[in-house]
Order: sequence, then C-alpha cells, then structure tokens
Amino acid sequence: MKGNMKIFGIGLLGGILPLAVFMMFSDAPVSSSNVDTVSGSSSNEYAQFTGFNEFSGLAGEDFVAASQNSVNSVVHVTTQVVTTSFQRDIFSEFFYGPGAGGREFKQYGSGSGSGVIISADGYIVTNNHVIEDASEIEVTLNDNRKYSAEIIGTDPSTDIAVIKIKESGLQAIPIGNSDNINIGEWVLAVGNPFNLTSTVTAGIVSAKARNINLLSDRSRADVFPIESFIQTDAAVNPGNSGGALVNTRGELVGINTAIASRTGSYSGYSFAVPVNLVKKVTGDLIDYGIVQRGFLGVSIAEVTQELKEEKELPDTKGVFVSGITDEGGAKKAGVKEGDVILKVGNKEVNSVAALQEEVGKRRPGDKVAVTIRNDKGYEAVKEIVLRNRDGETKLVTKEEVQKNAALGATFRALTSKEKEELNISSGVKIKSLSAGKLKSLGLTEGMVITKINNESVTSVEQLTAKLNSRNKGVLLEILTESGRKDYVGFGL
Repeated sequence: MKGNMKIFGIGLLGGILPLAVFMMFSDAPVSSSNVDTVSGSSSNEYAQFTGFNEFSGLAGEDFVAASQNSVNSVVHVTTQVVTTSFQRDIFSEFFYGPGAGGREFKQYGSGSGSGVIISADGYIVTNNHVIEDASEIEVTLNDNRKYSAEIIGTDPSTDIAVIKIKESGLQAIPIGNSDNINIGEWVLAVGNPFNLTSTVTAGIVSAKARNINLLSDRSRADVFPIESFIQTDAAVNPGNSGGALVNTRGELVGINTAIASRTGSYSGYSFAVPVNLVKKVTGDLIDYGIVQRGFLGVSIAEVTQELKEEKELPDTKGVFVSGITDEGGAKKAGVKEGDVILKVGNKEVNSVAALQEEVGKRRPGDKVAVTIRNDKGYEAVKEIVLRNRDGETKLVTKEEVQKNAALGATFRALTSKEKEELNISSGVKIKSLSAGKLKSLGLTEGMVITKINNESVTSVEQLTAKLNSRNKGVLLEILTESGRKDYVGFGL
C-alpha cells in the first residue's frame, strides 16, 4: 500500500511540475485584453497581440477624433461642364458680314470631386482638374446644405484651385505642417469617392517629395509643373480629388490629387499636394488672383549614380545645376553650371521635387539662402533673390491681373514683329487660359484676337473691358497661330 502511495505521489508531482513551469514561462497570459481569436479556427497562434489599444498613435480613439475634426470641413464638389462650338453660315456671311447666321452648339457634361473649407467665410481649396472647364459649380456641405460656388483662382502648376461660397460661420479645417510628417505615420483621407459623401479611409505615409510626372501631361506653355507629392496607401478613388489628407490630430497635411492605377480605381498608391505648398498657393490666389511664383534661375537634374560617376561627384546628395538662366537670381549670386544645390534654407534637398517644393513656397523678391557645393568640392552659402518668369522681383497686383484678364484668359499686347509677320495693325494675343468661357469655346494659347463685335482690338484693356462688361452677345475675330482667320460667337 505504501509503495502504491509513493508511486502515486511521484506521478502527481511529475504532472504538477511541468504545468508550473509552463505557467511561469508562457509568452501569453491565459487572460489578456490584447488577445484576438480567429473565429472558426482551431488555433489562435497567429492572432495574438493584434489589439492596438496599448500602442500610441494607433488607437481607435485617435482615428475617431481625427475624423470628427475634419469630416465637417470636407465638402462635395459637383460641376456642370458646357463645351460650346460655333458653326459659321458662309452664305449669310456673304450677304450680311462676318458672324451673320452662325449657330452655337453646346455639349453638356458633369463631374464631381471634393474640397476642403479653409476659412469660415467660405473659401474652399480643391484640385484644378476638379473644376476645370466648369460652367457651374455646386458645393454640398456635410450637413447637406448646398451652395453655388465661384472660382477665385486656379494654378495648373500644382493642380490647386480656390472656390468660394457665400456663407459664414463654416467649420474651417485645422492646418498642420507637412514638413513635420514622417514616413510610416498614420494619415486619413477624407472625401467623396464615387459620390459617397463623407468617406474616411486610413493609411500611412509611404513616401515624400514624390514626382510622378502627372502635371507635365496637362502643362501649357506658361505652366511649370511642381510635383512634390506625399505618397500614401490610404484608399483614394475617383471623387476623392480635392479632399483632405489629415494626420491623427485631424490637421490638414495635404490635398489628395491622384492615384496610381491601371484601372482608374485605388491600387495601393495615392498622392497629395503638401499643405505647406497649398497654403502659399491658396494665399496668392485669394490675395492676388494668380500665384506669385519665384524662380532660382537654374536648370536642374537628379544626381543619379551615372551622373555622379560622369561628373566625379563625391556622393548622390543634392540637385545638380545643369544650366543657368541669364538675368536670373542664381547667376547674379554666383551660382555656376556644374554646382550642386544641397540645401534651401535649412532644408536638405535631395531631389528635383524637393527643391521645387521649397522654392515653390516663396515669392518673387524673396531672398533665400542656398547651400552650394562647387565642382571643386567646396561648400558655400549663396543668397539668391527669386525672380518671376519675366525676370522681375515685383509682385503683380490684383488690379493688374484683372486689367489683363477676362473669362479665364490673360492677354498681352503684340510686338511689332508679330504684327508684321501676321500682316495686321492691331490685336492682342492670348497669353494663358484657365477654367472659363474662352477655353470652353475651344480657344487656345497663342491665338490673336483682332476684332470684337467688328471693332478693331487696339489694346488689352479695351478687350478685357468689353469682355467683362457682360454684354448679351460677343463676336470675336481671331487668327490662329498659323495665320488662319476665324470667328467665334457666344453669349455672356
């Protein structure tokens, strides 16, 4: 009997000891709030420690607060697009003069996107491509109130536009600092994909200062694309364009602009214009009607491994100066071809996109300290005065813009040489075109307007005054760049 009890005791002890060791050294407690089980699975080995409530920045409450701080500042933008063409009646023109008997044909379309309220009195930032060519713009707030909007200004170079509704007391979004966001940081995309209003998606910052050659495809002769996108993997689809990219505090850090996709829908890559660049562009559009853009006066290139070896550079840092513009600020400051730009101010720039973004935040006349490494390897700080594309440092006033612009177009006087080549004595040239009536009629940059309502056009001020006078009907006599005469008629 005693032998049996001894054997039983040894067996019991042998069973307890392994259990005690298992309990002491087990990786996971038997009961834990961080253990998620997989429904329908016989094992939860790979489902443990997936709760995020103990990790800073990933808490559900952070996403909730960020969503609540931003969703009421994001609006739904819908547009009506009218493309007008004018068919001439040659028979009537023979008897009654140019434009007689012609007929106007209209084609109608629509579009939609998103926008972000940036001031309580109704200013909204969106993408230029959202409202481009729009004849009517309607804005729907998160509480379903609807308003007609007017275009304040557009900037195809950054794909940013500002529109305005007549309302006050709106909830403007808090503005963050896009320079301070980091790769791997959580962000939310807020917008209206597929007309699904007030949609919030989450992702991380995948890259910064990304250039995808998106805007170069849309560029005009007077447009200098600036691409320095924040890349994220937050789900962005058609309709998100112009919406908000916010950090976990609900602060605006970017304006969602594009996706990389072969299907037209989200494929894991989306891109946003950094808010620090957006702030400068929107400020200029509101204050001046155009963007006051400054230039260093250099041609630049990426420092690739091939360029490093060819030019015998010490490393691949910085941006290579491949050319110098005459009368530009860089040449006056002593920058030479073959130099490498390492910093703008205190910000290191290691790509063309990063350099363009930093310069794009500044205006003509601004002085900027640029760190240069010359072809001998010596570093120096040069103070460069930025200039506009005409080589000037002064800012263009809103009055000057309005005097030279009408119906989405800006104009300039013809030179004596241009008049001689076209064999005309008067007329003005279309300098640029943005969203507006003249672009929807099919007019293009470089065309010359010689007459308005059969009256010779002798100055830019005369033409813009008549176009802005809101007469019922307008007939323009134009010359194409090839010198062919044509007529365009439309109502205002």
